[in-house]
Amino acid sequence: MLAQSDGSQNNGSGFVSKASAVVCSRIVLNTARRFAYPFAPALSRGLDVPLSAVTAAIGVNQATGILGMIFGPISDRLGYRLMMLVGMSMLVIGMFAAGFLPMYATVLVALFLAGLAKNIFDAALQAYVGEQVPFAKRGMVIGLLELAWAGSTLIGIPVMGVVIDRLGWHAPFLVLGGTGVVGLIAIAIVLPKDRQRTSRENLPGFWDLWRTLARSKPALGALGFAFFFSLANDALFVVYGAWLETAFGLSILAIGASTAVIGAAELTGEIITVSLADRFGLKRLILLGACLTALGNALLPLFGASLTMALCGLFMVYICFEFTFVTYLSLSTELLPGARATMMSGLFAAAGLGRFIGAWGGGYLWTIGGINATAATAAIASFAAVIAMAWGLRGWQPGKN
Repeated sequence: MLAQSDGSQNNGSGFVSKASAVVCSRIVLNTARRFAYPFAPALSRGLDVPLSAVTAAIGVNQATGILGMIFGPISDRLGYRLMMLVGMSMLVIGMFAAGFLPMYATVLVALFLAGLAKNIFDAALQAYVGEQVPFAKRGMVIGLLELAWAGSTLIGIPVMGVVIDRLGWHAPFLVLGGTGVVGLIAIAIVLPKDRQRTSRENLPGFWDLWRTLARSKPALGALGFAFFFSLANDALFVVYGAWLETAFGLSILAIGASTAVIGAAELTGEIITVSLADRFGLKRLILLGACLTALGNALLPLFGASLTMALCGLFMVYICFEFTFVTYLSLSTELLPGARATMMSGLFAAAGLGRFIGAWGGGYLWTIGGINATAATAAIASFAAVIAMAWGLRGWQPGKN
């Protein structure tokens, strides 16, 4: 799955080492991108800026997906391992900058580079999987790799909560910078170097690749789905820490621990994708999950009577979101078989734009109308994602563009 064929058996410990290097590096990337969400109030106090300033910085983090579009065609030409290393290097630079110079400007740069690094890394990785893994097994393999997303909430964010509590609000940047160096070295050592291939050399030009995407109805539907579904997710995710803190008086450590509930939901969602997506059908599972996510967002305020109910509501929303989005990633790797990294970088760009608007607007929605306004907006955006998906995938079958 993660190794180029070289004529020798590459199973067993070789496969485990490659998969472990990729998954662990992605846990660091995902944690760097996500830890500011639940700890936005702590960062706000540490930086002495309004909460809306922190949520705006988080929005910049998500908007980097737009710049990631530049790197999709580059990955298709220069190689996927190289672009993974570029992404990890960006992460290390940003995290150390904020850790050693803790001020709002460097934190803004750190979150920007963390977002860009993840978009570059993920587009290259998933394009490679799409090239190597048969479509009939794509849901299972992408689902396994996406376990790193749940790992960031089950392991990464709770650990960052302990680090903030013991060492201060800026310490996570140093920790993530150090672990990013380890991931960078592991990728460089374990993954084989990219080989020049005729298929990459003969790819159309940069703008030709984007014109191909723009003419594809399924690809455009995927971009619309990614935009609206990501907007819904981040509008809620950016304020759930503030919701738990104000409604139930949770401490920083308790908020970090409560994030494990979301991590458990994401892990469950990824297991659903691994277990059911290929057998149930990717399109059907996406439609079911998107509708359930919209319903969960709409009903979330009703779960605010107690902390237990609130955590149950968040669990329901995030389990549905996760298996839906991961399944959609699996399907999207087949929408433009001739330019997979271009397709995935476009999808991440649309998702990043949606996350930017959701994260930027989520703080203001929270200020204006609390969890009711945030949940209603998330529900409407989720239904819009369903419409985009239904339009784009109508009549589409694997092998058709």
